[in-house]
Amino acid sequence: MNQGLNHPPPKRESDAEASRIAPRSGSLSERARAAAAPAAYLAGLNHEQRLAVETTEGPVLVLAGAGTGKTRVLTTRIAHLIATGRARPSDILAVTFTNKAAREMKARVGMLAGPAAEGMPWLGTFHAISTKILRRHAELVGLRSDFTILDVDDQIRLLKQVLQAANLDEKRWPARQLASHIDGWKNRALGPDQVPHGEAAAFANGRGAELYRHYQERLKILNAADFGDLLTETIRLFREHPDVLAQYQQRFRYMLVDEYQDTNVAQYLWLRLLAQGREPGHRNLACVGDDDQSIYGWRGAEVDNILRFEHDFPGAVVVRLERNYRSHAHILATASHLIAHNEGRLGKTLRTDDEPGEKVTITGAWDSEEEARLVGEEIEALQAKGHNLSEIAILVRISAQMRELEDRFVQLGLPYRVIGGPRFYERMEIRDALAYFRCVAQPADDLAFERILNTPKRGLGDATVQVLHAHARAARIPLMEAARFIVETEELKPKPRGALRELLSAFSRWSSLIDTTPQTELAEMILEESGYTEMWQKDRSAEAAGRLENLKELVRSLEEFPDLRAFLEHVSLVMDAVENDTEDRVSLMTLHAAKGLEFDTVFLPGWEEGLFPNQRALDESGRAGLEEERRLAHVGITRARRRAKIFFASNRRIHGLWNATIPSRFIDELPEDHVEVTEAPAAFSYGGYGKSRFDEVDSFSSSYATPGWQRAQNRGGFSGGGSRGGFAQGRGGYGGASGSGRGGLLIEGELVAKSSGPASEFAPADRVFHIKFGPGSVAAVDGNKLTVDFDKAGRKMVLDSFVQRQG
Repeated sequence: MNQGLNHPPPKRESDAEASRIAPRSGSLSERARAAAAPAAYLAGLNHEQRLAVETTEGPVLVLAGAGTGKTRVLTTRIAHLIATGRARPSDILAVTFTNKAAREMKARVGMLAGPAAEGMPWLGTFHAISTKILRRHAELVGLRSDFTILDVDDQIRLLKQVLQAANLDEKRWPARQLASHIDGWKNRALGPDQVPHGEAAAFANGRGAELYRHYQERLKILNAADFGDLLTETIRLFREHPDVLAQYQQRFRYMLVDEYQDTNVAQYLWLRLLAQGREPGHRNLACVGDDDQSIYGWRGAEVDNILRFEHDFPGAVVVRLERNYRSHAHILATASHLIAHNEGRLGKTLRTDDEPGEKVTITGAWDSEEEARLVGEEIEALQAKGHNLSEIAILVRISAQMRELEDRFVQLGLPYRVIGGPRFYERMEIRDALAYFRCVAQPADDLAFERILNTPKRGLGDATVQVLHAHARAARIPLMEAARFIVETEELKPKPRGALRELLSAFSRWSSLIDTTPQTELAEMILEESGYTEMWQKDRSAEAAGRLENLKELVRSLEEFPDLRAFLEHVSLVMDAVENDTEDRVSLMTLHAAKGLEFDTVFLPGWEEGLFPNQRALDESGRAGLEEERRLAHVGITRARRRAKIFFASNRRIHGLWNATIPSRFIDELPEDHVEVTEAPAAFSYGGYGKSRFDEVDSFSSSYATPGWQRAQNRGGFSGGGSRGGFAQGRGGYGGASGSGRGGLLIEGELVAKSSGPASEFAPADRVFHIKFGPGSVAAVDGNKLTVDFDKAGRKMVLDSFVQRQG
């Protein structure tokens, strides 16, 4: 149970020895008080925690399981070093992964060690500390001390310039894709000359490394660095200038690293250079982490860094923190039994002195809609017993799972918050797609039309929008109708005019199909033909895959409604939900976003093969991917203090098609003594994968005339009346409301603009002035379109709203 603890107790230095390690300041009485202080801040630590704090010399690895008090150990260790005089605050390097964690650590150290801990200049993130070092030695890496740190947008803009200079088509070889490659190389501390040939060949027909080199050259010319450079340039500084490295090895008498399992190759090399000093007294590196919680491999984290710690630092002391202060015994036993199936781990077993508590439950649902219903019902039952909603969390594998849960919560009137991102219908890609759909169903929706006019890029910038707005205001017509007039004249240059004409033609075609084409088929057609899906397919950012999954879920969700207009009404009602000021709300998030958090009750839906473990992770990384998925499951279960509830669906729509699914292999790996199967389908038997068949399902219709909907209105969770997104609608459901549109929607205005506008106030031979073409004479009038012979520009066709009478 206590592996890694069979070593001599930590050596205690005498006062004289400690004073040789770090000079002391202050009076004798102050030093005496400092020597007596440890009794206070060490109080309450268990044996393993105290061992981790007091083993101050040499390399130390603290394997801190979930809920074992790692943050307390880390902060108490810093306070101990300062209070006992082993180091001044400026002698300690403490590295975290987030600025928030750094602020919290500094505050907690201050509470433990008092004023002596103030002013720790080397407590911060890898990037913040690297920036401080680089600014002091910038000239040694070809920069000035006032170098600029580029954000992602600036980086993409600069890479576009590099691609243009190389005569490469940015549409075929997107700058964002190149940025992703470069970021991956920098995470592994690879310079342009070190990129493997096979990886360089993956971009621009083998020119990846060459473009990387040109990009780095441009950065130096601009006296700039991107986020990855902050680490790689510091590594280069240390390698090429041993005297500078030695300076920092001498400065940092003690080094502490939080979340060591999440370090990438560059961060590992950065630390190793500093830790492996020439003098034994300067190898005091303490890393705190948990190999069972390494879940960020997809962004460069290397779990091997923590697994080979003892090899990298011979003689290292390994302290295992296994006593959990968060969860009940059944939850810990379940999580420990599951993670034991991983081969790539150092090994530890979480235990608790707390009561056994409730067993982990496994619930099978017929489909994902029933799964959402069951989750909602259980939450309402807990709420009725006085359970605070803020102590309930739902952790999903992918964000696309949130949509049905959110819809169910709106119907029930359950307040919720999405952690780590917006609610499903508020996500950027979903709002863009909905804007396309609204323009098809309601061409008079100016906000929707303006949102997607140049998304994806069509060369229709601000100048085009200004022209459209000018005519729309003057003629008092919607933007799309104004656009139909504009494309028939020469107000715009040929290229944007052609792009706008093509877009309008597409909207006319889609609108003509709204009553004859299945809504899911129409939605897919709109997203594909508009180029919106392709835009995200070409995007190589970490978020792109998730955005595509969300778009697929959006299209799938249309199946539950009679037509596109009914779906848009549903979205308008859902989006009308206003979050109350109360903090008592259910938390909804992905498993990745849940790391570091804890709740009394945790719901874990979607435990099915292909979804969790995720098939993409298995395909791309094999066994390593499976083990990271299992670590993710371990993280999910250990977020729960009192209750962990796992769900799976026997049938789930995937990419618009019904699929019979089988329970996740992780369910089969759970210990029978600590779990309870509830409401499982007859085809499911614990201890093996169940099978089910799904032949046909009735069309599910939603209604807002439910008790939950009424409760939500009574609670003030929804604003009463009004319209959203340009629609005028009632609240009575999808059918039965009056109006010219289907599904109770009142569509105002003409769907298709007329070929000619109202009669113009101008007549042939009138002298007019156009802000772009100058003065001229009207040659002919066709409704609100004028043919004008301009004095310098020649004959042009323009709209009368763009000219003024002259003389």
